[in-house]
Amino acid sequence: MNKTAVVTDTNSGITPDECRELGIYAMPMPVIADAETFYEGQDMDHQKLYRFMAEDKDLSTSQPSPGDVTALWDRLLQEGYENVLYIPMSSGLSGSCAASRGYAAEYDGKVQVADVRRISVTLRDSVLDARYFAEQGLSAAETCEKIESNAAASVVYLGVDTLKYFKKNGRATAAAVAIATVLNLKPILITEGGKFDSFAKVRGIKACKDRIIQALRNELNTRFKDVPASELHLATASTLPTAKEEEEWRSTVQAAFPEFEVGYDPLSCSIACHTGIGAVGAGLSRIQRV
Repeated sequence: MNKTAVVTDTNSGITPDECRELGIYAMPMPVIADAETFYEGQDMDHQKLYRFMAEDKDLSTSQPSPGDVTALWDRLLQEGYENVLYIPMSSGLSGSCAASRGYAAEYDGKVQVADVRRISVTLRDSVLDARYFAEQGLSAAETCEKIESNAAASVVYLGVDTLKYFKKNGRATAAAVAIATVLNLKPILITEGGKFDSFAKVRGIKACKDRIIQALRNELNTRFKDVPASELHLATASTLPTAKEEEEWRSTVQAAFPEFEVGYDPLSCSIACHTGIGAVGAGLSRIQRV
């Protein structure tokens, strides 16, 4: 057993089955539908969420409760881990990270909370990097320092049909929300660690996909130009309604960037509550597990 337990939340896109395979843990993120709370990976999945959207239920999300978070930490420490590293979604998108740091203050250094300022596929990369360091025998504090030092080396682009849900829940800036008033235009958003901000607006899904690919290519030619491809990971994500559409999006990006093995994750249910159905995205991260 590693001495450090690596814990994330389901906004990383890491499923319960993957957690068991990887030897890590994920807090289920709450999804609230018409005042009833569900938990991703337990009694909430994409099929149910999309049905709720079709029924126009009042959807929102919340942080995991303090009791749920600390109960998991307590269990892991009781099971024999020396310390716990918790890697929640970006502090720019939720208060979960700040709240968890408050809970961790009661654990005399045995629990560390990392703010890697990432979400979805880029958060997954930080978690897998942390798992790598834990396997090397690093403590939670040492691993936390390493992955936080790499936090800024990532970007996510996300094209959505509507900013209805982002506007309602305050995940987009005022500039991004303004795009929602422009008829027949698909907004493309960007996050580099804070809230999602406006990046571009295009007409139609094909133009949306093309613009995201263009943006990724520009990232590779500028921000990441001196980073070897072996130290970068490119992955796609979406709330597309069918497996065929999901694979079409992944393979489109793969064809554009043959030097990478392009991954795919559905956007988590918690994230999908803010994007709606039909969103397409891609994330680029510098990784440390090389």
